[in-house]
Amino acid sequence: MSGVSVSWRASLRRHPSALLLAAQLLSLLLYPWMDNTQEGRLLFGAVALVVIPLAVWVVNRSPSSTWIAWLLAIPAIALTIAGVLMGMPRLLPWSASLEALLYFYAAGSLIHYMLRDPHVTADDLFAAGATFTLLAWAFAYAYFVCQSWVPGSFTGLEPQRERTWVELLFLSFTNLSATGAGDIIPVAAPARVLVMLEQFAGVGYIAAVVSRLIGLTLVRGQRD
Repeated sequence: MSGVSVSWRASLRRHPSALLLAAQLLSLLLYPWMDNTQEGRLLFGAVALVVIPLAVWVVNRSPSSTWIAWLLAIPAIALTIAGVLMGMPRLLPWSASLEALLYFYAAGSLIHYMLRDPHVTADDLFAAGATFTLLAWAFAYAYFVCQSWVPGSFTGLEPQRERTWVELLFLSFTNLSATGAGDIIPVAAPARVLVMLEQFAGVGYIAAVVSRLIGLTLVRGQRD
């Protein structure tokens, strides 16, 4: 049993991006039960407290400076606790702003990590998936902040209400992946600007990072 534990810890040290990617995807299964209920918001806070340090850990494994990530993560965690656990929802947009910056920073660090490596490793592939989720979460938090500060930024099948977190995350994934399959429409100017920026980021990420990884993989296959 101890040998398995050592092997598991060694695998996590070699592939920290895999743990972050798994946590992000696992949270997708939890989010449908988080919206619109106090219990769900408590669970959402718990997920955030796990995912944010994971994002910092990934940054620590990249060439970027870790202190910037902690400078964003610590107040984000504190504001999440105050906003969710102490019933102070007005703090959540500020927490979401810091989390968006943290995820953008972690995504940029992972992109730098992948671009500087001339060889494709398993961790590069995990990092590619983790970077996509980081960008999707970052823009979803940006949408949440935009909706909080500019009411009516988004509309949909029920235009009278605000969009839930799952709806904003769904919008982010559809924009970043360029699928365009969504029922949420940005109507305010800041919301439309954010959507256009995410669409540009999605196309740029696929062109600059994913295509490079595919090319390096093909070159390695030809050499082998």
